[in-house]
Amino acid sequence: MLIIPAIDLKDGHCVRLKQGVMEDATVFSEDPAAMARHWLEQGARRLHLVDLNGAFAGKPKNEAAVRSIIEAMDGSDVPVQLGGGIRDLETIERYLDIGVTYIIIGTAAVKVPGFLHEACDAFPGHIMVGLDAKGGKVAVDGWSKLTGHDAADLAKRFESYGVEAIIYTDIGRDGMMSGVNIPATVELASPLHVPVIASGGISNLDDVRALCAVYQEGITGAITGRAIYEGTLDLRAAQALADELTPIKLSFPG
Repeated sequence: MLIIPAIDLKDGHCVRLKQGVMEDATVFSEDPAAMARHWLEQGARRLHLVDLNGAFAGKPKNEAAVRSIIEAMDGSDVPVQLGGGIRDLETIERYLDIGVTYIIIGTAAVKVPGFLHEACDAFPGHIMVGLDAKGGKVAVDGWSKLTGHDAADLAKRFESYGVEAIIYTDIGRDGMMSGVNIPATVELASPLHVPVIASGGISNLDDVRALCAVYQEGITGAITGRAIYEGTLDLRAAQALADELTPIKLSFPG
């Protein structure tokens, strides 16, 4: 299982939100590129980037910061996955051209399923889908609107489109360091054949252990943010523990 550090971008800075509330942002670094280098030095095997302004605006707003991160990685073979405000094929192509490995489509996948299908066809092997849910229902537009769509149902549909992985975030736990919603994550992952990446609530090594205990349900990665920034979780130790507890390598893109 991969332990994936998150770099959330707001106004060009690296921040963390609580439950997706933009007004409740903690700035952890004014230099996202330096933060990316730091996580690589700590043994990160993948980076998770989110353009928070873009998620609310519906178009990229932190592209300069994304470019600086890619440049700072200086030819590293560590994959980068990026989401937030990506709503058209031109934006996907532009980000892939500058070195982003995987594009995460969230709101557009729910509102315009045909777009997700087109993206998977146009860029096979590079498209992930982000399902952000509260009480099992999917939220869109930077988590500001809750829909009536069931996350598990959408996951099955999107799998059939050819997505590389599904990133499942429990909004109620994101940034709260209150533990991962294991039952909901397992319920989503177990019927699927594509990998599921868990997100939201990881606070310490016990949460890593809990996820590793169910990784054979198809949970191949876990995104962590506030915990590694505030020091309640050591990234290197977390990845070492995951390697120890998940010795069988499941299929995972990249």
